Amino acid sequence: SLSSKNCANPSMASISKLSIRGVRSFSPDGDEQVIAFCFPLTIIVGQNGCGKTTIIESLKYAVTGSLPPAQGSKSSGQAFVHDPKSYGSTNVKANIKLRFTNRAGTSMVVVRSMELTQKKTTLTFKALDGILRSTDPTTGERVSMSHRCGELDRQIPQLMGVSKAILEHVVFCHQEDSNWPLREGSELKKRFDDIFDSTRYAKALEAIQKTRKKYFAEA
Repeated sequence: SLSSKNCANPSMASISKLSIRGVRSFSPDGDEQVIAFCFPLTIIVGQNGCGKTTIIESLKYAVTGSLPPAQGSKSSGQAFVHDPKSYGSTNVKANIKLRFTNRAGTSMVVVRSMELTQKKTTLTFKALDGILRSTDPTTGERVSMSHRCGELDRQIPQLMGVSKAILEHVVFCHQEDSNWPLREGSELKKRFDDIFDSTRYAKALEAIQKTRKKYFAEA
């Protein structure tokens, strides 16, 4: 594991520590692997195959719930969790924990859990309910709540003050998807619409125009 002094800016959301177990080549047994991040920059270096990309994939999954691209015959989830065959088991459970500071300056921990089961001829991936922990600023009591995956997918970007599209396609963009600015027009437009929330703006503008038209018609 790699550790560094945490000196995050309290005026903005930041990530401070990540732990990984049972993801890709990270073993589901023993101590979880932990990396601490320093503000404003943490440089991750290492040999090919040592897990650098897995760290970015784990960060992305923790904050957005989005899995990395599929690999070969395996779906994205099947390739993301440690292979049960190499582990000598029919079932592997993986978890990712991320400690972060939300935009209000509150320290929080999100826990994402997954399960991969080896059946006779197939692998079955399942995303389990996650946990969101925080500390009550008044009492100092630690609060832990279980959430469905979809709820966390919506909550974490809101807590960080960054849209899911920006987290997915800009901040934690996967290296295999990093050439998206060079894609064809329609696909590129959709990606930019997601990033800048253009569709939401257009709908809001349309609603305002309808309300304005109705107001003047009744006046």
